[in-house]
Amino acid sequence: MNHREDTLKAIEELREIIQKYNNIVFFGGAGVSTESGIPDFRSVDGLYHQQYDYPPETILSHTFYRRNPEEFYRFYRNKMLFTNVAPNAAHRKLAELEKQGKLRAVITQNIDGLHQAAGSKVVLELHGSVLRNYCEHCGEFHNLQYILDTNGVPKCKKCGGPVKPDVVLYEEGLNQDTIQEAVRYISNAEVLIIGGTSLAVYPAAGLIDYFQGDKLVVINKSSTPRDNFADLLISAPIGEVFSTI
Repeated sequence: MNHREDTLKAIEELREIIQKYNNIVFFGGAGVSTESGIPDFRSVDGLYHQQYDYPPETILSHTFYRRNPEEFYRFYRNKMLFTNVAPNAAHRKLAELEKQGKLRAVITQNIDGLHQAAGSKVVLELHGSVLRNYCEHCGEFHNLQYILDTNGVPKCKKCGGPVKPDVVLYEEGLNQDTIQEAVRYISNAEVLIIGGTSLAVYPAAGLIDYFQGDKLVVINKSSTPRDNFADLLISAPIGEVFSTI
């Protein structure tokens, strides 16, 4: 069988798994959003080195944010915020499966809010969301548009304090309540579908260790450290896979 036939056979198997089980959890990463036109910030484009003196991981760190908030926000507005994007087939299918009572939760490493935009209700955002921003002094909430409409370091409209995105930066810890919820869903799941993630970012990727259910499904264009443990492995873009189910 060629790769195309292999993929179609695997997608048919995925369809059967989804039909059979009613306790499915989805764990996803950047690959789920790239098909909506949001680039993975790690994929450095040609203009990158001309515009910034530091790699993305450095700019998106807690230390850099504290020391150089103007440069942080220059990168953040330019590379992390997208307003003209819409959910793709993967987001829509996951929302549909939740509505059908098949999918219990979406656990995502993404910060773009597209799962909720597609209609998913139970979404655990391990790394926060660009849609939420808070004053570091008084806690006043500011939406995404407010960040886009300001220059330099956004100041709180209530008290004038600096506004910080509700996004987990490098060197910052994940929210413990979110982690505990994710562990609960994964450890109770019958099926865990991992999609659009290379499982390289820890501690998020370590949550997979809590799965003890029946079927582990991995859908990703490139290989992941969990491929050998998967009951079903589909090496294809996740939106493409879900659009045919």
